[in-house]
Amino acid sequence: MTETNASAPRLNALSIVCDDLQATLAFYRRVGLPIPVAADDAPHVEADLGGFRVMFDPVSTVRGFDPDWTRPQKGSSPMSLAFECPSPAAVDDVVADLAGLGAQIVRPPFDAPWGQRYATVRDPNGNEVDLYAAGA
Repeated sequence: MTETNASAPRLNALSIVCDDLQATLAFYRRVGLPIPVAADDAPHVEADLGGFRVMFDPVSTVRGFDPDWTRPQKGSSPMSLAFECPSPAAVDDVVADLAGLGAQIVRPPFDAPWGQRYATVRDPNGNEVDLYAAGA
């Protein structure tokens, strides 16, 4: 039996950065994700799979909050795992703990314009992991 910690971040999303949002959405619609056609021109799209979300952002959206963002090198993934934290302060605490473990901080905690406390770190394999909480 696995123990859970109620104050721990909860994995609830996968984020995909898209060069061509419309083509990406068409692809994922075809494999069964519930994405409305009206979302094709949105700056951010989410497919809710019953508490787990697949999120799509065009490069322009990502560069809107990280102007220096570049696509990972060939063979690396532009996808990231996203963990919801129980509070904005928890985002800061988790990032500090991960930094103490040697994690690279890609984007330190910041108050995002979409209303969340948000941060991005790299796991030991170089994969980006987003941490966020509502109410920033």
